[in-house]
Amino acid sequence: MADHQEASVTLPSDPASVSAARAYVAHVLTEWGLPGEAELADSIRLIVSELATNAVQHTKGQSPTFTVDVRLDRDERLRIGVTDSHPRHPRRLPAAVQQDNGRGMVIIRWLAVECGGKLSVSPTAEGGKTVWISLPWTVPVQQGHR
Repeated sequence: MADHQEASVTLPSDPASVSAARAYVAHVLTEWGLPGEAELADSIRLIVSELATNAVQHTKGQSPTFTVDVRLDRDERLRIGVTDSHPRHPRRLPAAVQQDNGRGMVIIRWLAVECGGKLSVSPTAEGGKTVWISLPWTVPVQQGHR
């Protein structure tokens, strides 16, 4: 059983922060023992990219930063959360609007289910929200990054 491990980073709500969030999570998970070439690592990178993009694009300037939390719990669950200070929960857009964007939450939910996980949204005490992805963790954990 893995020890509980956590890591987080707060980034400016800027398009350049999407790749920084993805790289940060990839680095943490590599330190925790997930090979970068693993299929799960690819799925997680895409999930983080979509969550970070949503935090940047859909907060309408009401969230100057967003925070990415990575947690590995004793019950062998990996949880990744992206928190912003905008109160509106993400929603699926109508199909007509999804032509160019609006598919992010569909992609995230589909990837989570494909990996045996789930997506949830919880409000923060400050009035914002955290979009969580929870996935099973089957990799032997490396001690190190906390």
